[in-house]
Amino acid sequence: MTLIDRHSDAVAGNRYITIGAKYNPDGPMTRPSYAYPSVRATDRLDAGGDEPKRRSLESVTGMLDRIGCGYLVLNRDRKVVEWNAAAQTTLERQGEAADTASALSIALRRLIANVPAHFLPGSLSWVVIRSRGDRPVILKENGLVAPDGTSIVALLDRDNRSGPNPQTLQRMFGLTSAETHLALRLAQGDAPLEIARSWRLSRTTIRSQLASLFAKTETRRQAELVALLGRISVLP
Repeated sequence: MTLIDRHSDAVAGNRYITIGAKYNPDGPMTRPSYAYPSVRATDRLDAGGDEPKRRSLESVTGMLDRIGCGYLVLNRDRKVVEWNAAAQTTLERQGEAADTASALSIALRRLIANVPAHFLPGSLSWVVIRSRGDRPVILKENGLVAPDGTSIVALLDRDNRSGPNPQTLQRMFGLTSAETHLALRLAQGDAPLEIARSWRLSRTTIRSQLASLFAKTETRRQAELVALLGRISVLP
């Protein structure tokens, strides 16, 4: 996975509501990677006397990045100082400009404008986006995960589905390349027969691969398998 470079520039605010290609079974297994804006040394969060919390922040943001979830790190003034490419994509999908810290701060303010939200210092808040133009749902987690004065806002777009790392799947369950490709498609919400058509395979072949997936992952139904794949997506 590509590590995150960060940008800085600033202006933050508030808007919110609380609470295919042809199948190649022998193709290389790669996990989507994200490119990030670069960071200037003067733009970094306080790394000096808050190193343990800084490591905690990087652990949380790294996990969010692995599962394809956007995140914004806000400073004491609630201005964006760090973000990942998934956050940019998510906000751009809402029709916002999101290529600088200032633009991201404004986009976040517009996104949560109609829902009172308080991003407390050290906190992690989840902004769940249901569809464009609809008010998001905001969920808060207790506990300190970020350096003093900063907070993390995770952007979860329900239309953006990210699957587990294919190499992790293969190592955990001993899957073949074909079974791994199938698992990734299922994790994205595709139906077996739709997959068979797009890959120009017979229903029998897909059903045989699916049965093997059930056996190797010790699941019995497709919904159970997809839930398992969702949990595994947090792993590196």
